[in-house]
Amino acid sequence: MTSARLLLISAALVGLSACATTAPLGPPPPPPPPGMGGPPSANIFRPGDFAWSAVPGKGRIDGRVTFRSGVSRYTCAGAGVVLTPETLWTRRRMTILYNSPDRAALPAEQVRARTPSAPSGDYSAFVRRTNCDETDRFSFQGLANGAWFVITVAKPVNGDGPDMAITRRVEVRAGKAVSVEL
Repeated sequence: MTSARLLLISAALVGLSACATTAPLGPPPPPPPPGMGGPPSANIFRPGDFAWSAVPGKGRIDGRVTFRSGVSRYTCAGAGVVLTPETLWTRRRMTILYNSPDRAALPAEQVRARTPSAPSGDYSAFVRRTNCDETDRFSFQGLANGAWFVITVAKPVNGDGPDMAITRRVEVRAGKAVSVEL
């Protein structure tokens, strides 16, 4: 046999062996626990979808509450401010709670009333918290690049009007500081 013919036969055998199938060695592995694997989902809470937000970054969000309703000015002084990473799941939750995944200001009672219909999951490990200072300012530092939801409840300065739940979607890019007004 010539070397060219041997080479051709060897190549054909290698090609055929690539097409061969083997019987499984046992039963297939069990599916991952709920919420642990699979593609990102708007319906299923998956901690892995939030992993990007746990990586320390150089981003920062500097915020201020400037909300007004008619002549009433609102304040968040002393109130908590929550920063939630955006995932398909949290985006769906924000749409249900606030009727918008981008920005909203609604009476806090309305948002609380919608809470049972919003998807639930223990995403508290990925949420960041701070407080508004006496000048209605707040800041979050060490953020990974990505989209976040800033959420707070503001009260009317003169006491005339409902408490307002205010949210806004903010994107941190290239480790830069982002200024935001609620």
